[in-house]
Parts: sequence; structure tokens; C-alpha cells
Amino acid sequence: MGWWERQVVPRIVCRNRSPEVTGLRARVCAGLAGDVIEVGFGSGLNVAHYPETVRGVWAIEPSDVAWKMAQPRIATGPVPVHRAGLDGQRLSMPDCRYDSALSTFTMCTIPDLDAALTELRRVLRPGGTLHFVEHGRSPDARIARWQDRLQPINGRLAGGCHLDRPIADHIRNSGWKIEQLDRFYLVKPSPFTYAFLGTARNAT
Repeated sequence: MGWWERQVVPRIVCRNRSPEVTGLRARVCAGLAGDVIEVGFGSGLNVAHYPETVRGVWAIEPSDVAWKMAQPRIATGPVPVHRAGLDGQRLSMPDCRYDSALSTFTMCTIPDLDAALTELRRVLRPGGTLHFVEHGRSPDARIARWQDRLQPINGRLAGGCHLDRPIADHIRNSGWKIEQLDRFYLVKPSPFTYAFLGTARNAT
């Protein structure tokens, strides 16, 4: 991870607090319960939206800068938060440890997304749920072509972010059963704004 990814990208992500995105964070956190593992915790922008049914959150976050920025939110948040790892592709937790999982605008940056989704299934109890809101590949062929064109430079500037990932396909192909899925553009159609919001169940 270079200087740009360590020092700049976490600060850019933290500034994305538009009313639309904040509302999506609140929506995706609704229904979380028990012990929750959050992949891509970042600077803690979801902390204010954890419902009362959450006992604690175990955060997977590779950035020390983001984790430091999260401390004021953690200190005033409704539930205890523990930093539990740096890499969602390789989790140190035992099988069936958690009740729910949370991912918000994270699946675009994980190098091996399928490995991370498989690891989340391993550490969730049978029947546990993954709550997610992500951006990814548009079904509009014209916008998808622009996503393909822009991806090389976007990946370099945005810490490895992929504009063109078919998020729902990755979730299904990793063994999750999607139970609810909304697809939409944030604000207006563009290569950066196609979103997936939903829940998936660990059916094993």
C-alpha cells in the first residue's frame, strides 16, 4: 500500500457524507443483530446507524489512518467496536463466530472479492445475514463501456476501486443466497453511481 492509498484515499472516503449516502448507510444497517463483523470499517461512518440489536462490532480495516479517524465515532457510538483484522480475504476468527456481516462501499476494493465473501460465510453462523450496499457494474451498456474505459485510472486514484464489478454475481457465486436486492443509480446515471443494496443469507 503506497503513500496515496495510506494517507489520501481514507480521507477522501471519509468526506463522502452526502445525504443520499448517509441514508443508504442507515438502510443497510437496519436489521443487523448480535455480534457483527464489518469488512472495510473505514473511519466509522456506519457507527451512528448500528441498531440496538447489535451487541458488538468486529472491524476489519487495513488503514491505520482510517482507524485513527474513527476513534471519536467509536468513543461516542452505541456499541463496542473491536479492530479484529486487516484483510477480509484472510480472517483469523473461528467458524460460525458471528451473527451478521456488514459491507458498505468495500467490495469494489478487495483484490480477491470471492475469497473475502467465502471467508465471511465461514465466520458467520448458518442462517446469518450479510448486509451490503456497494457500487458496481451498470446494466446500461453505454455506461458499462465508460466504466471499462475509466477503470484503469480510477483503480490507481481510488485505492484499487473497481467501477465495473458485478457485485450481485460475486455474492451469489460465493454461495450466498440473496434475499433482498435493490439496484439503482445514486442521484443520476453515471459510471460511478450504480448501486446494489440488499441482504444475503449464509445458507450452509
